[in-house]
Amino acid sequence: MKFWHNPEEVQPILVGLALVASMPIAGASTAWAQNANGNLALSLGLVLLTTLLSPLLTPLVLHAVGFVTTGDYSEDLHEIASDGVITFLGIWVILPSLLGILAHHLIGEPRLTKIKSPIKLINYCILLLLNYFNASLSLPKALSQPDIDFLVIMLVIVVALCLATFATGYLLANIFRTNRKDMASLMFGLGMNNNGTGLVLVSIALADHPQVMLPIILYNLVQHLIASFVDFALFQQ
Repeated sequence: MKFWHNPEEVQPILVGLALVASMPIAGASTAWAQNANGNLALSLGLVLLTTLLSPLLTPLVLHAVGFVTTGDYSEDLHEIASDGVITFLGIWVILPSLLGILAHHLIGEPRLTKIKSPIKLINYCILLLLNYFNASLSLPKALSQPDIDFLVIMLVIVVALCLATFATGYLLANIFRTNRKDMASLMFGLGMNNNGTGLVLVSIALADHPQVMLPIILYNLVQHLIASFVDFALFQQ
């Protein structure tokens, strides 16, 4: 992107992808893994591990990208990494994950097994609503005054990153010779990030740079589209 005709357009892409990369694995990955009959214990373990580590790893990633970006974008990333991100992740990411584990334990596996099919349908509905809510934040404005070349290059970069993360899960599954259940959990886990948290951070700390939302929203949409393709091509056949 250093040869891009508008250097200013590079900054929101970098910041947006930094927030994507710094977030823990999405809870939605467990829904996709469950629908693909994956190893749910592994999926939940990946979400929990990356969530518990996020107060340590998220600031590191944001600081690292802060040294690559310039101007206000760099300052904002360092400020987010230094002030409040740990508390924010603790309240809105770690606590809900722990409550989900507690609810699963209280309900019990036998009861959950009986309602597994309705839960799968509810999973799909919730995923659709989450995508709609996230996209409604800034896509209407972006599409009403479109910068076509900027949107195209952003989409190319986002798709490339998402494909690379899903491919990494597939590669790890083959290296360790896992079964198909573990492969499903690895692919959906590594390919999907908790972008809702990233969007909330942007809306609070980067309200003066709304373009930063675009790569996060696009990644959120793309990761579910690629997840549906992976689910259909590898696990539903």
